[in-house]
Amino acid sequence: MKIVGDEVQRRLGDYIDTSAGVIVGNILPEYDNSVIATVKGTNTPFAKIPTTFVNIDLSENKFEGEIPDDFGELHGLIGLNLSHNRLVGNIPSSLGNLTNLESLDLSSNMLTGDIPTELANLNFLEVLNLSQNQLVGPIPRGKQFDTFSNNSYEGNMGLCGLPLSVQCNNNVPLQQYPPSSEAEDKFGFGWKPVAIGYACGMVLGIGLGFCVFSIGKPQWLVIMFGGKRIKRRRRGNRRARTT
Repeated sequence: MKIVGDEVQRRLGDYIDTSAGVIVGNILPEYDNSVIATVKGTNTPFAKIPTTFVNIDLSENKFEGEIPDDFGELHGLIGLNLSHNRLVGNIPSSLGNLTNLESLDLSSNMLTGDIPTELANLNFLEVLNLSQNQLVGPIPRGKQFDTFSNNSYEGNMGLCGLPLSVQCNNNVPLQQYPPSSEAEDKFGFGWKPVAIGYACGMVLGIGLGFCVFSIGKPQWLVIMFGGKRIKRRRRGNRRARTT
């Protein structure tokens, strides 16, 4: 199933005042239904939905396709959670119009491209989670983006810039190698066993080479590698033949 922008506006336009950020229309000031919503990364239960609660949580579904630009028209949104879906494409720059947004979670999708610089205009953004995607390029700087930690971007090997340790070179990460701990988990061993094996092999090779140059070819080594054993003639037999 895809998230269609027109459908978002049609279903939510009657309930969300895009200018004031409060619930309007034919809906009562408070719902009688209870709800548990993920707000700023925490599951928060509501016995009744408050009138100032303007939040969209479509996480852990099977939504596919790109994020519609129409989300940027819902100016009253305080929280937007589209995590753990199958969303692809770029992050819409129109999300920078959500000036009241306090929480944005787009993690665990397949989003590509860079992080729009327009998101740096979200002055009230307290929680940002873009982890486990395929984003690339530099992380925007300034305002709220200077307060987010590495956890907001982990799993995006193509990102660079603060707060990550990977520096940017012409908006491209200088290195995209996985950390040593990830390499050890992937291959089952680290650099220490490799170094020990290399050192032992070098010592053994030097020892064999010294034996060859000092005492000649060892017969057992020649036989091991398929050579033929050379029979040495006794000096006594050679003398008997000459006489």
